[in-house]
Amino acid sequence: MPALNESTKTFAQINRGYNQVFQPNRLSIGLAAPLESYTRGPVPSMNRHLERVRLAEKVGFSAVWLRDVPFNVPSFGDAGQVFDPFVYLGFLAGQTDRIALGIASLILPLRHPAHVAKAAASVDQLSGGRLILGIASGDRPDEYPALNENYANRGERFRDSFEYIRKMAATAPAFKNRYGQTNGEMDLLPKPAAGKIPMLITGGSQQEPQWGARHSDGLITYPRSIDDQANAVSSWRDGIPNKTGVSKPVMQSLYIDLMADPDAPPQPIHLGFRSGMKFLKSYLKSLEDIGVNHVALNLRFNQADIEETLLYLAEDLLPDFRA
Repeated sequence: MPALNESTKTFAQINRGYNQVFQPNRLSIGLAAPLESYTRGPVPSMNRHLERVRLAEKVGFSAVWLRDVPFNVPSFGDAGQVFDPFVYLGFLAGQTDRIALGIASLILPLRHPAHVAKAAASVDQLSGGRLILGIASGDRPDEYPALNENYANRGERFRDSFEYIRKMAATAPAFKNRYGQTNGEMDLLPKPAAGKIPMLITGGSQQEPQWGARHSDGLITYPRSIDDQANAVSSWRDGIPNKTGVSKPVMQSLYIDLMADPDAPPQPIHLGFRSGMKFLKSYLKSLEDIGVNHVALNLRFNQADIEETLLYLAEDLLPDFRA
């Protein structure tokens, strides 16, 4: 296994949420919304969703992540947290104080980047700089004709949308690409709380292998074996320009079904595993050792009571992975 612990590297300081969640050589723990188990269908109930996010913040989870699922596509089998992510983040911004508010991930080619830039900066301002924006090119072709968008060129539009959002963080920019032009005499408000929205690319998002390492503020990826993940993290970080002293964070998702018996051995489930606390903790330590900086736990397939699971994780897991 390659050694990826970059002990001499730092991460850029961008906003309060990003700085809190991502620390070099450390792994923090967040949660993917909705915070509930829904195994019999694609649509969650959203019962007690606010109470559970508040509990997650109270007991020390570093972030809550929302998915962008515009349509309930039967073949995909998961409607996410149902609500529009920016509307939901605006609500959570007013109901929480500390926890980072993330999207993992927003499908850029399905939205005009002016709307994304304005909504993202609004949430960032309203939350006191707690927004982390994961971005993706999208992997559900059924949604594109519903919006009269082209699935085949989504990679090009992802890249142009990214550029547009970055440009709009400046004051009255003069700019032109396929999404429109401004002449430097008007402005898009508000601006991000600290001058920039942290944007993490999801996988390759239809770009050349090293594009994300050069342009984004970090990588969101999927669970793999430890050796395969180590190689993926190392390969991605090789593309970071001016690597001396500076690196960028990597995060991944993980579905878990946490058993009451702490010694329960692992059994595979979709994009994760069912296990006791001891295996979960050792797996996360292995991820930390190879340079993964954050894991968003997904409790969709968790069989135990959700509130009890959150408290169990807070008591037995979070002390080892403090943000």
